[in-house]
Amino acid sequence: MTPVERGFCPRCLLNDTPGGEALAQTIREQLAALPPEALCADDARAARLSACAACDHLRDGLCALCGCYVEYRAALLNRRCPDIPGRW
Repeated sequence: MTPVERGFCPRCLLNDTPGGEALAQTIREQLAALPPEALCADDARAARLSACAACDHLRDGLCALCGCYVEYRAALLNRRCPDIPGRW
């Protein structure tokens, strides 16, 4: 059985992962509860997620380097990519 058949995709963001929609929605709700000044601009978030989507360390919506959900980390203004050198 492939990873996608099991309900996850090892190289996808949560929104692209079968069954990941509920968790992605929870992350969106948590981000909505934060003050706007804690979040980066939408275009910066999109660029960060694009870099994460192309990264070999992406696993099931998680960063294999630090264990975070990349869709959450990429939205936070004061966070950086944990890779050396960082991708964003």
